[in-house]
Amino acid sequence: MLEVLLASTDDAPAWGLSICRDADLGSGTVYPILDRLKGHGWASSWTETEPHPGRPPRRYYELTAQGRSLTTSALEARRARQQHVLR
Repeated sequence: MLEVLLASTDDAPAWGLSICRDADLGSGTVYPILDRLKGHGWASSWTETEPHPGRPPRRYYELTAQGRSLTTSALEARRARQQHVLR
């Protein structure tokens, strides 16, 4: 899930159901994690303001500068652990 958030851009922001799809996780897992990330200052969110006929407005999520830095460090540490195990 962190990789999905890290890969999002201003032109292609991540929203709840897209995160569920791309991370292959259910909403009952994704939304509590997003709430915790926001609570710890790793992520922020905003509601779509453009017209959205036929569906409710999307809630977009992005990593904060702190969250981006900590996510990058966490993913690098995970890769190092995985490489160590494979040796």
